[in-house]
Amino acid sequence: MTAAIARETTPASEPMVAVRGVTKIYPGGVHALDDISVDFPRGKLTSLLGPSGCGKTTLLKIIAGLLPLTSGEVLIDGRTVTGPGPERAFVFQDFALMPWATVIRNVAFGLELRGVAKAEREEVARRYIRQVGLAGFEEKFPHELSGGMRQRVGLARALSVNAEVLLMDEPFSAVDEQTRRKFQEDLLDLVARERKTFIFVTHSIEEAVYVSDRIVLLSRRPSSVAEVIEPAISRAGDPDAIRRDPVYLDTVDAIWQSLKHYLD
Repeated sequence: MTAAIARETTPASEPMVAVRGVTKIYPGGVHALDDISVDFPRGKLTSLLGPSGCGKTTLLKIIAGLLPLTSGEVLIDGRTVTGPGPERAFVFQDFALMPWATVIRNVAFGLELRGVAKAEREEVARRYIRQVGLAGFEEKFPHELSGGMRQRVGLARALSVNAEVLLMDEPFSAVDEQTRRKFQEDLLDLVARERKTFIFVTHSIEEAVYVSDRIVLLSRRPSSVAEVIEPAISRAGDPDAIRRDPVYLDTVDAIWQSLKHYLD
Protein backbone atom coordinates (compact mmCIF):
# COMPACT_ATOMS: atom_id res chain seq x y z
CA MET A 1 0.00 0.00 0.00
CA THR A 2 1.12 3.57 -0.56
CA ALA A 3 2.63 5.66 2.21
CA ALA A 4 -0.52 7.80 2.31
CA ILE A 5 -2.63 4.82 3.39
CA ALA A 6 -2.06 4.19 7.07
CA ARG A 7 -1.92 0.65 8.38
CA GLU A 8 -3.08 -0.20 11.87
CA THR A 9 -1.78 2.03 14.63
CA THR A 10 -1.74 1.47 18.38
CA PRO A 11 -4.96 2.85 19.93
CA ALA A 12 -4.41 5.87 22.18
CA SER A 13 -6.96 4.62 24.72
CA GLU A 14 -8.79 1.47 25.68
CA PRO A 15 -11.10 0.35 22.85
CA MET A 16 -14.85 0.55 23.29
CA VAL A 17 -15.18 -2.94 21.80
CA ALA A 18 -12.47 -5.59 22.03
CA VAL A 19 -12.68 -8.95 20.25
CA ARG A 20 -10.26 -11.49 21.68
CA GLY A 21 -9.56 -14.84 19.99
CA VAL A 22 -13.12 -15.28 18.73
CA THR A 23 -13.86 -18.52 16.88
CA LYS A 24 -17.29 -19.54 15.59
CA ILE A 25 -18.12 -23.04 14.36
CA TYR A 26 -21.76 -23.58 13.48
CA PRO A 27 -23.60 -26.85 14.17
CA GLY A 28 -22.79 -29.12 11.27
CA GLY A 29 -19.16 -28.06 11.24
CA VAL A 30 -19.14 -24.81 9.23
CA HIS A 31 -16.08 -22.94 10.50
CA ALA A 32 -17.01 -19.27 10.10
CA LEU A 33 -14.51 -17.36 12.23
CA ASP A 34 -11.03 -18.43 13.29
CA ASP A 35 -9.26 -16.80 16.26
CA ILE A 36 -10.23 -13.20 15.46
CA SER A 37 -8.74 -10.48 17.63
CA VAL A 38 -9.41 -6.83 16.82
CA ASP A 39 -10.16 -3.55 18.60
CA PHE A 40 -12.87 -1.02 17.78
CA PRO A 41 -11.89 2.48 19.01
CA ARG A 42 -14.49 4.50 20.88
CA GLY A 43 -16.11 7.36 19.01
CA LYS A 44 -14.99 6.04 15.60
CA LEU A 45 -16.59 4.18 12.69
CA THR A 46 -14.97 0.86 11.84
CA SER A 47 -16.07 -1.13 8.79
CA LEU A 48 -15.91 -4.91 8.41
CA LEU A 49 -15.04 -5.72 4.82
CA GLY A 50 -14.24 -9.00 3.10
CA PRO A 51 -15.33 -11.53 0.49
CA SER A 52 -18.96 -12.66 0.42
CA GLY A 53 -19.66 -15.30 3.07
CA CYS A 54 -16.55 -14.53 5.12
CA GLY A 55 -18.46 -14.03 8.37
CA LYS A 56 -18.86 -10.25 8.66
CA THR A 57 -22.46 -10.47 9.85
CA THR A 58 -21.59 -13.43 12.09
CA LEU A 59 -18.96 -11.32 13.87
CA LEU A 60 -21.37 -8.38 14.14
CA LYS A 61 -24.07 -10.58 15.70
CA ILE A 62 -21.56 -12.05 18.16
CA ILE A 63 -20.61 -8.52 19.24
CA ALA A 64 -24.33 -7.72 19.56
CA GLY A 65 -24.81 -10.75 21.80
CA LEU A 66 -27.32 -12.23 19.34
CA LEU A 67 -25.16 -15.22 18.46
CA PRO A 68 -23.03 -17.38 20.79
CA LEU A 69 -19.34 -17.77 20.04
CA THR A 70 -17.51 -21.10 20.11
CA SER A 71 -14.45 -19.74 21.89
CA GLY A 72 -12.87 -16.41 22.73
CA GLU A 73 -14.33 -13.29 24.28
CA VAL A 74 -15.92 -9.97 23.38
CA LEU A 75 -15.57 -7.00 25.74
CA ILE A 76 -17.69 -3.85 25.67
CA ASP A 77 -16.01 -1.06 27.63
CA GLY A 78 -14.08 -3.73 29.51
CA ARG A 79 -17.09 -5.92 30.34
CA THR A 80 -17.56 -9.39 28.87
CA VAL A 81 -20.51 -9.81 26.49
CA THR A 82 -22.89 -12.56 27.61
CA GLY A 83 -25.91 -11.49 25.54
CA PRO A 84 -27.66 -8.37 24.22
CA GLY A 85 -27.26 -5.21 26.30
CA PRO A 86 -28.53 -1.61 26.43
CA GLU A 87 -25.12 -0.25 25.47
CA ARG A 88 -25.53 -1.76 21.97
CA ALA A 89 -28.12 -1.10 19.26
CA PHE A 90 -28.50 -2.98 15.96
CA VAL A 91 -29.53 -1.51 12.60
CA PHE A 92 -30.74 -4.37 10.41
CA GLN A 93 -30.32 -4.68 6.65
CA ASP A 94 -34.05 -5.42 6.18
CA PHE A 95 -35.24 -2.52 8.40
CA ALA A 96 -37.02 -4.88 10.91
CA LEU A 97 -39.83 -2.40 11.52
CA MET A 98 -43.19 -3.27 13.05
CA PRO A 99 -45.62 -2.93 10.12
CA TRP A 100 -48.61 -2.21 12.33
CA ALA A 101 -46.91 0.68 14.19
CA THR A 102 -46.44 4.30 13.15
CA VAL A 103 -43.02 5.83 12.60
CA ILE A 104 -42.99 7.43 16.04
CA ARG A 105 -44.05 4.18 17.72
CA ASN A 106 -41.33 2.26 15.86
CA VAL A 107 -38.65 4.78 16.81
CA ALA A 108 -39.78 4.89 20.45
CA PHE A 109 -40.18 1.12 20.79
CA GLY A 110 -36.81 0.48 22.46
CA LEU A 111 -37.59 3.11 25.08
CA GLU A 112 -41.07 1.63 25.53
CA LEU A 113 -39.48 -1.74 26.32
CA ARG A 114 -37.34 -0.02 28.95
CA GLY A 115 -40.44 1.40 30.64
CA VAL A 116 -39.84 5.04 29.70
CA ALA A 117 -43.00 7.14 30.06
CA LYS A 118 -44.88 7.81 26.83
CA ALA A 119 -44.39 11.60 26.82
CA GLU A 120 -40.65 11.27 27.39
CA ARG A 121 -40.07 8.53 24.84
CA GLU A 122 -42.08 10.34 22.18
CA GLU A 123 -40.08 13.53 22.82
CA VAL A 124 -36.84 11.60 22.28
CA ALA A 125 -38.28 9.84 19.23
CA ARG A 126 -39.36 13.11 17.64
CA ARG A 127 -35.85 14.53 18.10
CA TYR A 128 -34.23 11.65 16.25
CA ILE A 129 -36.95 11.55 13.60
CA ARG A 130 -36.05 15.18 12.84
CA GLN A 131 -32.35 14.33 12.91
CA VAL A 132 -32.70 11.66 10.21
CA GLY A 133 -34.82 13.93 8.02
CA LEU A 134 -38.29 12.45 8.59
CA ALA A 135 -40.05 15.31 10.38
CA GLY A 136 -43.69 15.31 9.33
CA PHE A 137 -43.83 11.52 8.88
CA GLU A 138 -44.34 10.62 12.55
CA GLU A 139 -47.84 9.19 12.03
CA LYS A 140 -47.10 7.30 8.81
CA PHE A 141 -46.86 3.51 8.67
CA PRO A 142 -43.90 1.61 7.15
CA HIS A 143 -45.86 0.60 4.03
CA GLU A 144 -46.39 4.29 3.29
CA LEU A 145 -42.63 4.97 3.17
CA SER A 146 -39.93 4.36 0.59
CA GLY A 147 -37.13 1.90 1.31
CA GLY A 148 -34.77 4.75 2.12
CA MET A 149 -37.26 6.30 4.52
CA ARG A 150 -37.81 2.96 6.28
CA GLN A 151 -34.07 2.62 6.76
CA ARG A 152 -34.00 6.09 8.31
CA VAL A 153 -36.67 4.95 10.75
CA GLY A 154 -34.48 1.99 11.72
CA LEU A 155 -31.53 4.29 12.26
CA ALA A 156 -33.59 6.72 14.35
CA ARG A 157 -34.80 3.80 16.49
CA ALA A 158 -31.22 2.70 17.15
CA LEU A 159 -30.17 6.25 18.05
CA SER A 160 -33.14 6.87 20.33
CA VAL A 161 -32.03 4.31 22.93
CA ASN A 162 -28.76 6.24 23.34
CA ALA A 163 -26.58 3.15 22.99
CA GLU A 164 -22.82 3.68 23.04
CA VAL A 165 -22.24 1.16 20.22
CA LEU A 166 -24.23 1.11 16.98
CA LEU A 167 -23.96 -2.09 14.95
CA MET A 168 -24.98 -1.64 11.32
CA ASP A 169 -25.43 -4.66 9.03
CA GLU A 170 -25.25 -3.43 5.42
CA PRO A 171 -27.82 -0.75 6.23
CA PHE A 172 -27.72 0.91 2.81
CA SER A 173 -27.73 -2.15 0.56
CA ALA A 174 -31.47 -2.11 -0.11
CA VAL A 175 -31.67 1.46 -1.43
CA ASP A 176 -30.84 3.00 -4.81
CA GLU A 177 -27.41 4.47 -5.53
CA GLN A 178 -28.46 8.10 -5.14
CA THR A 179 -30.09 7.44 -1.77
CA ARG A 180 -27.08 5.37 -0.71
CA ARG A 181 -24.70 8.25 -1.39
CA LYS A 182 -26.90 10.63 0.61
CA PHE A 183 -26.99 8.13 3.48
CA GLN A 184 -23.20 7.90 3.42
CA GLU A 185 -22.90 11.68 3.72
CA ASP A 186 -25.48 11.72 6.52
CA LEU A 187 -23.57 8.97 8.31
CA LEU A 188 -20.39 11.05 8.35
CA ASP A 189 -22.34 13.90 9.97
CA LEU A 190 -23.88 11.47 12.45
CA VAL A 191 -20.54 10.00 13.53
CA ALA A 192 -19.10 13.49 14.05
CA ARG A 193 -22.16 14.69 15.98
CA GLU A 194 -22.95 11.66 18.14
CA ARG A 195 -19.37 10.55 18.94
CA LYS A 196 -20.57 6.99 19.38
CA THR A 197 -18.77 3.82 18.32
CA PHE A 198 -20.05 2.51 14.98
CA ILE A 199 -19.33 -0.96 13.58
CA PHE A 200 -20.45 -1.08 9.97
CA VAL A 201 -20.70 -4.14 7.71
CA THR A 202 -20.50 -3.51 3.97
CA HIS A 203 -19.63 -5.36 0.75
CA SER A 204 -18.57 -2.12 -0.94
CA ILE A 205 -14.90 -1.13 -0.89
CA GLU A 206 -15.81 2.41 -2.00
CA GLU A 207 -18.40 2.77 0.78
CA ALA A 208 -16.00 1.46 3.43
CA VAL A 209 -13.25 3.88 2.42
CA TYR A 210 -15.69 6.79 2.23
CA VAL A 211 -17.26 6.42 5.68
CA SER A 212 -14.62 4.68 7.81
CA ASP A 213 -12.02 5.79 10.30
CA ARG A 214 -10.83 2.19 10.28
CA ILE A 215 -11.37 -0.80 7.98
CA VAL A 216 -10.95 -4.40 9.14
CA LEU A 217 -10.28 -6.68 6.18
CA LEU A 218 -11.40 -10.26 6.77
CA SER A 219 -10.09 -13.24 4.84
CA ARG A 220 -12.05 -16.01 3.16
CA ARG A 221 -13.83 -18.44 5.54
CA PRO A 222 -12.75 -19.60 8.06
CA SER A 223 -12.23 -15.90 8.49
CA SER A 224 -9.34 -14.20 10.22
CA VAL A 225 -8.15 -10.59 10.24
CA ALA A 226 -6.11 -10.07 7.08
CA GLU A 227 -5.31 -6.41 7.65
CA VAL A 228 -6.47 -3.26 9.43
CA ILE A 229 -6.34 0.00 7.48
CA GLU A 230 -6.90 3.57 8.65
CA PRO A 231 -7.62 5.69 5.54
CA ALA A 232 -5.58 8.90 5.71
CA ILE A 233 -8.43 10.99 4.30
CA SER A 234 -9.60 14.41 5.44
CA ARG A 235 -13.40 14.46 5.83
CA ALA A 236 -13.63 18.19 6.56
CA GLY A 237 -15.38 20.37 4.00
CA ASP A 238 -17.20 19.22 0.87
CA PRO A 239 -18.19 15.54 1.22
CA ASP A 240 -18.16 15.15 -2.57
CA ALA A 241 -14.48 16.06 -2.59
CA ILE A 242 -13.64 12.84 -0.73
CA ARG A 243 -14.45 10.73 -3.78
CA ARG A 244 -12.02 12.80 -5.87
CA ASP A 245 -9.23 12.71 -3.28
CA PRO A 246 -6.21 10.79 -4.65
CA VAL A 247 -5.77 9.11 -1.25
CA TYR A 248 -9.37 7.86 -1.42
CA LEU A 249 -8.79 6.47 -4.91
CA ASP A 250 -5.45 4.89 -3.96
CA THR A 251 -6.98 3.32 -0.84
CA VAL A 252 -9.87 1.81 -2.80
CA ASP A 253 -7.42 0.33 -5.30
CA ALA A 254 -5.06 -0.98 -2.61
CA ILE A 255 -7.90 -2.74 -0.79
CA TRP A 256 -9.11 -4.26 -4.06
CA GLN A 257 -5.60 -5.61 -4.69
CA SER A 258 -5.61 -7.13 -1.17
CA LEU A 259 -9.04 -8.72 -1.53
CA LYS A 260 -9.22 -9.95 -5.08
CA HIS A 261 -7.01 -13.01 -4.57
CA TYR A 262 -9.72 -14.34 -2.25
CA LEU A 263 -12.09 -14.35 -5.22
CA ASP A 264 -10.02 -16.74 -7.37
